[in-house]
Amino acid sequence: MRTHRIASIPGDGIGVDVTVEARKVLDRAGQRHGFTLEWTEFDWSCERYARTGAMMPEDGVERLSAFDGIFLGAVGFPGVPDHVSLWGLLIPVRRAFSQYVNLRPVRLLPGVTSALAGRSAEELEMVIVRENSEGEYSTIGGRHNTGRPDEFVLQESVFTRVGVERIIRYAFQVAGSRSGRVCSATKSNGLVHSMPYWDEIFAEVAAEYPDIHSEQCHVDALAARMVQQPDRLDVVVGSNLFGDILSDLAAAVTGGLGMAPSGNINPPGEYPSMFEAVHGSAPDIAGKGIANPVAQVLAGAMMLEHLGERDAARTVETAVSDVLAERAVVTPDLGGSATTSELGSEIAAALG
Repeated sequence: MRTHRIASIPGDGIGVDVTVEARKVLDRAGQRHGFTLEWTEFDWSCERYARTGAMMPEDGVERLSAFDGIFLGAVGFPGVPDHVSLWGLLIPVRRAFSQYVNLRPVRLLPGVTSALAGRSAEELEMVIVRENSEGEYSTIGGRHNTGRPDEFVLQESVFTRVGVERIIRYAFQVAGSRSGRVCSATKSNGLVHSMPYWDEIFAEVAAEYPDIHSEQCHVDALAARMVQQPDRLDVVVGSNLFGDILSDLAAAVTGGLGMAPSGNINPPGEYPSMFEAVHGSAPDIAGKGIANPVAQVLAGAMMLEHLGERDAARTVETAVSDVLAERAVVTPDLGGSATTSELGSEIAAALG
């Protein structure tokens, strides 16, 4: 029997709640398809930060390197600033393991209502390919003249040819297995150095894929298109900041963040990739048993596919769709009264 070693980091808030249910589903998928997920759980979280002053130990990244995949719940909790929780765990892991692709597929699932009236599931299905290692999320800069009238801050963006070219090429490769359309998010009319550079490289890479339709769109106009004409979009590629914002908007129009998975991918497979729901830790409902585990379950399906268990991944996705279509067991955010555990168990049972 095949075995995959997985590091599980439930994290904070509902991350703990939904990870339990997702693992239940993934273990059932393994039983059905002839493999085992060997879980090792780590308590790296804001709670650990409050106790020790660090989100994870100094050798945390080194310890994770021994695993085939990383399954993350969510990080963030009141009392710990977001920049501490993210830069103390999530971003260091992404960068140490060169997880330069943040892949965020979004689609309107059966039984789920979109915020956009009259839109069908066929019109609300796309993939956001977000650059995940540089761009606007840089530590270069600083705060100066603190407390004085002339106080100021500098926040620098970093765009390298290697970083821009590889994320755009990845987007074209994804499009090649889909409808053959790529839209690049830019803002070259306002960001006079970084975005024209991005656009130039996009044009160079696009020339290598003549059979794939490519276009670029200013990010503000693209946000409007995502709401008004989502059927015109299939694969959207954007910088770290633009991809982050657009993927949350895409999730919102396809049923909400509770339905959206993501993968932090190291495409060459040199290091483990990390999979998580797009949503945050939602501390206001943590432990109440009402969080929707679907996004975390679907993140698990992405992990299975990345590990080569494609049949199992499709089985999990089908089970989610079947359960949601029946609407007999759904959580309050979907108009039902089921608990987190009940929905997780129903999806697991649907696997047979």
